[in-house]
Amino acid sequence: MRKYVLAMGLLVLAAATPAAADTGQEIAAHGATLKFQGADVVFAFTPDGKVSGMNGRINGTWRIDGDKLCSATNTAPENCLPLPAGKKSGDSFDIELPAGTATVKIN
Repeated sequence: MRKYVLAMGLLVLAAATPAAADTGQEIAAHGATLKFQGADVVFAFTPDGKVSGMNGRINGTWRIDGDKLCSATNTAPENCLPLPAGKKSGDSFDIELPAGTATVKIN
């Protein structure tokens, strides 16, 4: 269940307004750390559309679709979810997951 929740967190690293596309670009460029239920999971993105986390236990693909950052992993199907606008490297924000609130920090 924890892997699924963490994968869902990755999927929430996703979309919203045109300004949110900048947040998605920052996440794609720098990666992000998801803090959920006391665990920190670092996600890395590569320019060729690959994403990984949990030391390679989560892996999949990502893409930007207009103002959305979408991802699919070995633990969850593709999904695109909202991001706040205007976030940069070093910024943090909260996201709502089915199992509770998680904090995302852009690396």
